Amino acid sequence: MTKAERSKRPRRRRGAAQDTGADPAARRPDYTRLRNPFPPMPAFSDDRIAAMHEAALRVLEEQGVRILLPEARALFRTAGARVDDDSQMVFIGREIVAEALATAPASIPLRAGARHRDLVMEPGAMIFQPGAGAPHATDLERGRRPATAADFRELVQLTQAFDVLHILPPLVEPQDVPVHLRHYFTMEAQLTLSDKLPFVFSRGRGQVLDSFEMLAGFRGLSDEAFRAESHCFTIINTNSPRQIDVPMAQGLIDFARAGQVAIVTPFTLMGAMAPITVAGAVTLSHAEALAAIALSQLANPGAPVAYGTFTSNVDMKSGAPAFGTPEHFKASLAAGQMARLIGLPWRCASGSAANVNDAQAAHETQFALWGCLLAGATVSLHVAGWLEGGLTVSYEKLITDLEPLQMVAELCAATPADEAEIALDALAEIGPGGHFFGASHTMERYRTAFYQPLVADWSNFGTWQERGAQGASERATTIWKRVLEEDARPTIDPDRAEGLAAFIARRSEEGGAQPLN
Repeated sequence: MTKAERSKRPRRRRGAAQDTGADPAARRPDYTRLRNPFPPMPAFSDDRIAAMHEAALRVLEEQGVRILLPEARALFRTAGARVDDDSQMVFIGREIVAEALATAPASIPLRAGARHRDLVMEPGAMIFQPGAGAPHATDLERGRRPATAADFRELVQLTQAFDVLHILPPLVEPQDVPVHLRHYFTMEAQLTLSDKLPFVFSRGRGQVLDSFEMLAGFRGLSDEAFRAESHCFTIINTNSPRQIDVPMAQGLIDFARAGQVAIVTPFTLMGAMAPITVAGAVTLSHAEALAAIALSQLANPGAPVAYGTFTSNVDMKSGAPAFGTPEHFKASLAAGQMARLIGLPWRCASGSAANVNDAQAAHETQFALWGCLLAGATVSLHVAGWLEGGLTVSYEKLITDLEPLQMVAELCAATPADEAEIALDALAEIGPGGHFFGASHTMERYRTAFYQPLVADWSNFGTWQERGAQGASERATTIWKRVLEEDARPTIDPDRAEGLAAFIARRSEEGGAQPLN
């Protein structure tokens, strides 16, 4: 099949019923726009949260943040911050932070490649993203390996296939593509294989502006239309403790001026890059996030920016990062309190330090996921596929993690309790000692009553044996292979695809864009 023929194929939505072989007409759940129904759980009392916020402001005013980009220091200097160019330290007054929080939007519309994929990033929304940024990929058939371009494309296809994954991450780093050309490859893959919101790395102005131009051209947007709404996002990581490097500061400025979303995410591991206590690590993370948010607003007041955190702890015996721990959970709850205090949408994260897709991997990811949910996170990252603390994305784990994600999505739907649901007629129909299998109430609802599993096997032991006695990971292999074989991708405009290819060829011939260090 030619590229043009593939581009004209209709988009096919996948749901759990299709993946398990059930009648696809029986149940059509909608996981595209989720709202969090759970009351937020606090880690600290309100007065302690206020004290941590005050401490973060004192850190910015008295201790400062090292900001390596001269352009960023100049913006702070103009705003009235005290700047020492020799040490690259910036001391940010609380009035600058207050003005930034006043202009940063509390609700950010996100425009994807198709209207049913559009989202709103705001408190109360729930947006899920699979694991991201790993240098390795693994699956049961091909083993653990340095990630390749083929892996990146396949993982984009898997993300596209399931509605409970809402936005595209940089799933793996395609190490067989040179870094100065990698942004062309990753953007082309995201645009042609998916209609979900794409990700752009902040690796320097050249790569960012190339990516914006590719995205705007492919979507048929003028420069003004592109800047008017958010069509992509980036992740901005501070270098804890208290440093913002050149590409991250440049990314904050460039995304702000282009009207695209920057999700600010200090990566603070307790006992390593942050104080060993939950309160101390969250205070540091909060200070760094406020500094980055302030920079985005100085570059363009009103620019879309999200608060974020990725705070967990290390194993004090080895120094290795740990995820899905009680401390990770508590830090997520505290970050949610901080986000509510300043009134911004915010990003949290799941994840696992396990080396294979086993029970440890499952319980760490799910425990961390519940931390995100009960903290009220707007965007939850690394919720599927993440192993080894982010060094590897597993194809099987991406699939098995979808099971609890889809079950959480089911919990987000309202549970009706009207007269028909109370089922008084059914209770009258079936007498003592009877059963409800054949009741009229059951027969009217049995096809759509319950969640249908994606990976779980509910058969008895004998039937399970007859079917090959497969575990969850083996069943997941069958699922991801089927998704890739079906190759369901969105319909794309052949002319725009051709224009994208021509842009990439021209810019590659010109030398691409080197990343900033």
